[in-house]
Amino acid sequence: MDLFRSDPIAQPLAARLRASNLDEYVGQEHLLARGKPLREALEQGALHSMIFWGPPGVGKTTLARLLAKVSDAHFETVSAVLAGVKEIRQAVEVAKQQAGQYGRRTILFVDEVHRFNKSQQDAFLPYVEDGTLIFIGATTENPSFELNNALLSRARVYVLKSLDEAALRRLVDRALNEERGLGKRRLRLGDEAFAMLMAAADGDGRRILNLLENASDLAEDGEEIGVELLQSLLGDTRRRFDKGGEAFYDQISALHKSVRGSDPDASLYWFARMLDGGCDPLYLARRVVRMASEDIGNADPRALPLCLSAWDVQERLGSPEGELAVAQAIVYLACAPKSNAVYMGFKAAMREAAEHGSLEVPLHLRNAPTKLMKQLGYGDEYRYAHDEPDAYAAGEDYFPEQLSPRHYYRPVPRGLELKIGEKLKHLASLDDSSPRRRRKA
Repeated sequence: MDLFRSDPIAQPLAARLRASNLDEYVGQEHLLARGKPLREALEQGALHSMIFWGPPGVGKTTLARLLAKVSDAHFETVSAVLAGVKEIRQAVEVAKQQAGQYGRRTILFVDEVHRFNKSQQDAFLPYVEDGTLIFIGATTENPSFELNNALLSRARVYVLKSLDEAALRRLVDRALNEERGLGKRRLRLGDEAFAMLMAAADGDGRRILNLLENASDLAEDGEEIGVELLQSLLGDTRRRFDKGGEAFYDQISALHKSVRGSDPDASLYWFARMLDGGCDPLYLARRVVRMASEDIGNADPRALPLCLSAWDVQERLGSPEGELAVAQAIVYLACAPKSNAVYMGFKAAMREAAEHGSLEVPLHLRNAPTKLMKQLGYGDEYRYAHDEPDAYAAGEDYFPEQLSPRHYYRPVPRGLELKIGEKLKHLASLDDSSPRRRRKA
């Protein structure tokens, strides 16, 4: 006999406290409050395929089990970490047996569904389409990027949020007071200790229960779990940060937008958050260089070499000296005049280059290193700018014959680009007054 399976007390605390009904379920009020669509579906047994998208430990698996329970549906579960198409087919056969022998619907819950590749995800489609099974997928990653469109079109996406302080408090209180939790041991937890656990859990209900259980193993019955005990247990606990997942991209987006919005304080906060979460400082240094070109550009050309220098310091010295240099660059970018004129001009030029294909270089702009090329007209009528007044060949046209001259780069009236814009206006006035233009439009 497997004692760990037969004795529920041998299960981890988080498993023992798993909600068995909606009243016990903690968090996600935006989905499960009275009158909300998912609450109505749970209470009425109105099954439909769905995707639960949210961070770890917020109740995705529990919610799927509750849906099966209140709907009297058979519950099958598959982990995309371990399973493949073979396991999917086995689950489909079980679903067919349940429907044929007992007239029961089957919920197939796929944990970490984003780990299935596109062809594995396609394997669900015919059985979702014909009603053989109700598909519920759980993912910590953005479904828009990780799931194929065919599967998304057949399932409704529900976004689950990190558990707030009130929800985490409810979990801890239940753990300390219920007999299936730690109630028999009469343990206590002060406000300061709870605050430490909450910070370490970072919105993850399973994590806070695991930490509490670990702490209870070190405490005597009837004792208060103290701050010192938790400090020795927690050590250097990092905030939630998935180096390739949604939190990662959300935070780098917040950093970039804070710099663009000229908020040095918010910029430093998000930089610190990513470092605290374990992000590679060299990745951040590289992104800061990107910000210098995309959002400051020629409004302050000093920004780019400053960011390159900070990157170099990070590579040469490492932490913490390098991180301080990157922080200096971030603050400089946030405070610098902003211009995305080069960024927008470059994107526009790239679009037109792709749209118009391989337009030929006009003859007057071609190099003519051989006699034959000169005979063919390469370089004819080219005006050498340095021989012209102010080193500018007024009225000259440098675009392909099929394209009229156009403006991709439009300097903003800020920083150095204010002067650049004035110069370009002056040159345009020379073009307008020039008696000779190559373009015959």
